[in-house]
Amino acid sequence: MAKKKVKLNPVFIWQGKDKNGNRIKGEITAENINLAKALLRRQGTVPIKIKKKPKDLFAAKKPPIKPADIAVFSRMIATMMSSGVPLMQSMQIIGEGHENASMQDLILTIKADVESGTSFAESLGKHPLYFDDLFVNLVNAGEQSGTLETLLHEIAIYKEKTEALKSKIKKALVYPISILVVAFVVTAILMIFVIPQFETLFAGFGAELPGLTQFVIGLSQFFQQWWWLIFGSIIGGVYALLEGKKRSRKVQHFFDRALLKVPVIGAIMEKGAIARFARTFATMFKAGVPMVEAMLSVAGATGNIVFSDGTMKMRDEVSTGTQLNVTMKHSELFPNMVVQMVAIGEESGALDTMLEKVADFYESEVDDAVDNMTALMEPMIMAFLGVVIGTLVIAMYLPIFKLGAVV
Repeated sequence: MAKKKVKLNPVFIWQGKDKNGNRIKGEITAENINLAKALLRRQGTVPIKIKKKPKDLFAAKKPPIKPADIAVFSRMIATMMSSGVPLMQSMQIIGEGHENASMQDLILTIKADVESGTSFAESLGKHPLYFDDLFVNLVNAGEQSGTLETLLHEIAIYKEKTEALKSKIKKALVYPISILVVAFVVTAILMIFVIPQFETLFAGFGAELPGLTQFVIGLSQFFQQWWWLIFGSIIGGVYALLEGKKRSRKVQHFFDRALLKVPVIGAIMEKGAIARFARTFATMFKAGVPMVEAMLSVAGATGNIVFSDGTMKMRDEVSTGTQLNVTMKHSELFPNMVVQMVAIGEESGALDTMLEKVADFYESEVDDAVDNMTALMEPMIMAFLGVVIGTLVIAMYLPIFKLGAVV
C-alpha cells in the first residue's frame, strides 16, 4: 500500500497592529486564512491585511525530511521540555532554528495546529509519513497520563537506537552490493573496450588461440553486441524486484524470507529484527500501552514481513490469554535465550526491563556482526577481483607467450 503524500499547511503574509497600535508584519502558517486571522488575534495582533504567500518559481527545492531529522527533533523537544521549556515555545525554538527548511515547515505547522486547539498527538497524527502510530500512541499516552516529558525522552531514545540499527543493517546490505556492482562494471569495461584491442592484435597471428583466450574473446564479443540487453536486464530486474516488494505482499514475503537465509547477511537481518521487536515492545510496554495493542506497533517496526506476520499471530494468541513467552516459542522465530528472558520478565513483572536487555544485546550483536563481515569481506573482495582481472590478463597474454616459445 503506497504512502499518502503529506501536504503541509500554507504560509500567509500579514500586516497588522500590535497592542500599542504599532504597524507590524510577518508570516504565519495555518490551514486557511480564517485560522491564520484567529491565530494572530490570539497572539494580540489585529490583522489588517493577510494573503497567501506566493510560491517562488526560482526557489531551490526544499530538502526531504529524513528519519534522522525526526530522531533529532524527538531528542531536542524532550530535552527542552525536561528543562522546563513549554511545548509551544520548544516547537517555536526548534522550528525556527532547524537547518532543514522542510522540517521547519513541518514543526511550525504542527505548532499552529496545537495552538488552534488540537492535541499534540492528533497534530502529529496528521503527518503519518513522518510520525508513525508508535510515536503518536506514545505521545497520546503521555498527554493522557501527564507524563509527556518522560515519554518524549523514551521516544527520543527509541528513535536514536532504531536509526543507529537501521544504519548498521543498511551498511551490511549496501557494502557487498556496491562491491559486486564495481566488479561487474570493471569487468564490462574490460570486455567492451580492452579485450577488442587484443582481438585485433591476435587476428594477424595466423595460429589457433588457446581455449581460455577464445572463451574470453567470445565473451567480449557477446558483451559488445548485447551490452544494452545485459545492463537493461539487470537494471530492469532490480527495479521490478523492488517495485514488486512494495506492491505485492507475496513478493515481499518471499524476498524477506530469502534474505534471512543468505549466509552472514541473513543472521544480521534476523538479529536486527529481534532487536527492533524487543526495543519497540519495551518502549510501548513502559509507556503503559496494553500488550495486545502494543503488538500492532511492534509488528510494523520489525522491518521484516516474516517477523511482522509472526508477531500478528502471536498477538492473536496473547489476546486469548496465552503468555507472551509461550507464543514466542510457538512462532519459532526467536532463540531460546530470548524466550527464557521474556518468561523471567513476565514472572517477575519486569518485562520491559528484560526486553530492553534483549534489545541492547542484539543491537550489540548486529554491530559486531557488521564489523566482522566488513573485515572478512575486504580480503575476499581483493581475492575475487584479483582472480577476475588475473584471468583476463592471463587469457590475453597466453597467445603472446605461446608465440614467444615458438620463436
